[in-house]
Amino acid sequence: MNAFYASVHAAVEPEKYRGKPVAVAGDAEKRRGVVVTSSYEARARGVRTGMTVREALRACPDLILIRPDFKLYKAYSRAFLRIASDYTPLVEAVSIDECYLDITGSGPFGTPLDIAREIQRRIRDELSLPCSIGIAPNKLLAKMASDMRKPDAITILRRRDVPRLLWDKPCDTLHGLGPKTAEKLRRLNIRTIGELAAADERLLAARFGVYGLWMKRAAHGLDDSPVQPQREAAKSVGHSTTLPRDLTTGREWRRVLLQLADQTTRRLRRQGMLCRTVQVAIRDPSMRTITRAETLAAPTDAAVDVYRAACRIMDAHWTEGRPVRLLGVTLQGLSPRNDTPVQLDLFRYREMFRREKLTEVVDRLRDKYGETALFSAGLLEAARAGPEDDDDGE
Repeated sequence: MNAFYASVHAAVEPEKYRGKPVAVAGDAEKRRGVVVTSSYEARARGVRTGMTVREALRACPDLILIRPDFKLYKAYSRAFLRIASDYTPLVEAVSIDECYLDITGSGPFGTPLDIAREIQRRIRDELSLPCSIGIAPNKLLAKMASDMRKPDAITILRRRDVPRLLWDKPCDTLHGLGPKTAEKLRRLNIRTIGELAAADERLLAARFGVYGLWMKRAAHGLDDSPVQPQREAAKSVGHSTTLPRDLTTGREWRRVLLQLADQTTRRLRRQGMLCRTVQVAIRDPSMRTITRAETLAAPTDAAVDVYRAACRIMDAHWTEGRPVRLLGVTLQGLSPRNDTPVQLDLFRYREMFRREKLTEVVDRLRDKYGETALFSAGLLEAARAGPEDDDDGE
């Protein structure tokens, strides 16, 4: 989907937003925060994702700012996935605005180009959204084809076209190869996809391991990964938030970490899982991101445990005064709750049992009345006490 969030708002209120420079930003009303995405009209004026609202308005003074509405975006995402599913059961959703379709068995609907045109037409007519579609023999080339022409285009990319269309492009144009890897390749005098395709396989394997072998195959347009309509069981549960303004104090960080710990452990409990590792992602205004993790003493699904671990990570790796633009918490090392042995504290098992029961009640009430209906007093107490206080009382 093209400029998905901005396009959804234009579809809902075309008289206000269609054909105009629009940006979806963290706090549009107060004119603060960060640009999440923007319309193509805004991009033509220099607006870019990750800009502060102030920078975006400087580039485009008549920019229209919209506050994000993720409930609306999810509804439109489900709608375009339903359209795609009318042509094949093999649909793999990879994000809120992107999916892969395996149409090998969809011959009754026409040629691949016929199917692509019909899906694009229906999405335009039924949802008023533009989309770009890539047609290729595998997922890698289909993704790259869909990115080659935007908005609202259909691009065919065959393996035989790879040398002519891709080999003169920089390495980081290759889907799945990021700027840091591209920089390492440049140090080896490998600057283009064509040079990567011609590179010595032993050199790539020595420097990058299995990933090096994948890069060489990808540079030739080879990809064997299947379309997976059923996603594998989650290996992690995470949530991140781009902040409406840069945060510079521990008190502000901890408030956000508390909310993230609550959100991620709620999802963890819904899946009946426990986590063993807590990872925190921190991004500064220059878009530099670091991730740091801590392994817990015992598996948990308790927000207070995750919150305290996240605070310890933050305090160890970030200093007061350094601005933070994004924070994320990811729970890793997941295992089914019913299959995971948890050692009980001989002196506190009654308290632990009581806390679990209270959490179950709170979860049921929030499921029924909404996330803001109730909040654990233990979490609030943990936030006041700080990460080093070990009192788990509710």
